[in-house]
Amino acid sequence: MGLLIGVAVTAVAATMIVRSYQPQTVLLVAGLILLALTSLLFPDHSILYQKAKSTGWKAFDVFAFVKESLITQMSGIGLIIMASAAFADYMDHVGATATMVRFCIRPLRLIKAPYLILASGYVLGQCLHAAIPSAAGLAMLLLVTFFPMMISLGVSKPAAAAMIALCSFMDLGPAVGTANLAARTAGIPPAVYFVQDQIPVVVWVIAVVAILMFFSARYFDGRSDGSIVQAPPEPAIGEQASTDAPGFYALLPLVPITLILVFSPLLVSEVTMDVVTAMVLGSVMGLVCELLVKRDIGTVFKGFQVFFNSIGSSFAGVVSLLVCADVFAQGLEVIGAVGYMIDSVRNAGFGINVMAVIMTLMVGVTAMITGSGVAAFFAFSGLAPGIATKFGVSAVTLVLPMQLMAGMGRAISPVSGVVIAVSKAGDCSPFEIVRRTIIPSIGGIVTMMLINYLRNG
Repeated sequence: MGLLIGVAVTAVAATMIVRSYQPQTVLLVAGLILLALTSLLFPDHSILYQKAKSTGWKAFDVFAFVKESLITQMSGIGLIIMASAAFADYMDHVGATATMVRFCIRPLRLIKAPYLILASGYVLGQCLHAAIPSAAGLAMLLLVTFFPMMISLGVSKPAAAAMIALCSFMDLGPAVGTANLAARTAGIPPAVYFVQDQIPVVVWVIAVVAILMFFSARYFDGRSDGSIVQAPPEPAIGEQASTDAPGFYALLPLVPITLILVFSPLLVSEVTMDVVTAMVLGSVMGLVCELLVKRDIGTVFKGFQVFFNSIGSSFAGVVSLLVCADVFAQGLEVIGAVGYMIDSVRNAGFGINVMAVIMTLMVGVTAMITGSGVAAFFAFSGLAPGIATKFGVSAVTLVLPMQLMAGMGRAISPVSGVVIAVSKAGDCSPFEIVRRTIIPSIGGIVTMMLINYLRNG
């Protein structure tokens, strides 16, 4: 019965999200309904959040569950997400991110083959995503800096736009919110998760996606008009907007990720550097650089308010989603839907690899339907540790493919903000972008699942 209720509530919630109802509210209400039904129909099931104490009345315990989730997420992964977003926004404000992108794309001007530029540009953009955690922010930067250059070198607008949409195909690095949540869920430091778990998988995926992009772009361009659409050179808006940023600012976005990797069990284990501290330190370094360059304390201090404003907007947009998704996921678990699904898989003779495929596809389909990789992963990530424990494996076995799939599903979603934005630049519909991204995406998804299977036996 718990499974039927869980499936029914999930189906209604998914339908409402597809119809553009506010995801946070939908997930919160769905979670509260599951908790309330659990307390009524299965009184022997605990609806307390982790080790929380009861209020003395189950009706109040349902709402206390939300409070405990807020406390837990705000002091943990929520704080990391807010600090990372604040740092990223401040780097955008001072022009450091645009300066870094301009330096990175300069070598590509030497390439005269349009489709090779596309493949190389994807590899570069995917690597930049580790330092620029926002998928939308990365897309906007590439649209105003890299896109005009590609067009001037002979790349068709739809092909260039589709390539930019794929640059956030996988959310990589310790600065990315979903990667931090994955690391915390798996119980390992973000730097270790990035180096020991993400990199061994993504290097293969990046190679496959780049190769498939090379051939698929040439195929689609050939079908459209038989040739590559060339346009006259255009100045990049990003270059115009940030020409006053000194060249050394290009190093500032790399400060936190460098600190996190160096001061970790990978290198200097005697000193530890958590993500929030690294983001604050990197932002203060940016503030000091601004003071030295502009020598206007009032203007620079006022500009640093961007950091604090971003913390508030991140809570409203992302952390609230994390809390609501946590309540929903925990509701599915306490009502018994997850436990029944696990037992069914085990009784059928399937192992953890089949369960990993099921959970990963659930995240991918959700991301594709909603256009949000964050919402998809946050909704299901909390289920991974319990499932992994019942199968006797490490949580990272499940978490890694689920976390990577969140970005992959977003890349083939016509309602994704990134896809919609690049489609406008490419003078085509979002469905045309998805048509061009789906072949590299499927190749990347299959490669990711295969490598994860081989790594875990």
